[in-house]
Amino acid sequence: MKTRTLGTDLDVAEVGLGCMTMTGGYGGSPDRSAMVDLLRSAVDQGVTLFDTAETYGPHRNEELVGEALAPVRDRVTIATKFANAIDPDTHEPLGRLLRPDEVRAAAEGSLRRLGTDHIDLYYQHRVNPDHPIEEFAGVVRDLITEGKVLRYGMSEAAEATIRRAHAVQPVTAIQSEYSLWWRRPEDGVLDACAELGIGFVPFSPLGKGFLTGTIDASATFGEDDLRASIPRFEGDALTSNVALVDGVKAIASGLGATPGQVALAWLLARQPWIVPIPGTTKPHRLTENIGAADVDLSDADVDRLTALSDSVEIVGGRYPDFLEEQTNR
Repeated sequence: MKTRTLGTDLDVAEVGLGCMTMTGGYGGSPDRSAMVDLLRSAVDQGVTLFDTAETYGPHRNEELVGEALAPVRDRVTIATKFANAIDPDTHEPLGRLLRPDEVRAAAEGSLRRLGTDHIDLYYQHRVNPDHPIEEFAGVVRDLITEGKVLRYGMSEAAEATIRRAHAVQPVTAIQSEYSLWWRRPEDGVLDACAELGIGFVPFSPLGKGFLTGTIDASATFGEDDLRASIPRFEGDALTSNVALVDGVKAIASGLGATPGQVALAWLLARQPWIVPIPGTTKPHRLTENIGAADVDLSDADVDRLTALSDSVEIVGGRYPDFLEEQTNR
């Protein structure tokens, strides 16, 4: 794959890999050895950006990613995240967000689980409204000075919060949900990224599987599938939202591509500093997602997809409440 640059100096392949579901999330418990093989296959197919987090598992996802990528550590970029306070012994969440004085210990834990001496991109997974964002940025700045972290990222942060953090420690990338089905970052965040030279990494770029065309109005989800708790996947909302996928399918058919590839290609066409990280536990989906980098959308195709997204009313809520402007002290 061709490469793109996040921030000023982080060159990665055009399509990355979100690793969250490799330790659960969409139902079932993936086989660990199969996931190690999948991660290594991704490297062989040109993927260089791998995304995990302390809270995935918790901890198990970082351990998986660290083990799988150890033989190729010098060829890959590992991004992980901090936010939730997690008991280091029981691995159970403590029900609160980390304070600034706890970030260093979280980073040390991630380094240990990943089996590496540096984190390429360290995201603040959620903004803690009880502490100024500048304090968190300052801790990450210190970790960067020490060489334990190479770059600072933020996830699900509002525009003004990003600007304040960037003034303390330059931000390399913002990670938030973004797709044909979820376009909140267009309300200020992408403009801030363009102005400040920050890359953007969409998670759930396929709408948690919805934009692949494999989920129809009759779909149901088990209790261990996070989609069971998302209003967009419930009853009448799901029935209404299928209209968007039907339109993407029609466009994809004319391009000789899959709906998922077209949805990813639309993101790639939005800006040259956008790098989506679709997740999967299936080898054929990995190859399909990577193939999106070879789908050449014309300007007319991009406009058609954007207009389609504009025309469909997303039922069940388009945007999460926590993206409203934070009011840190």
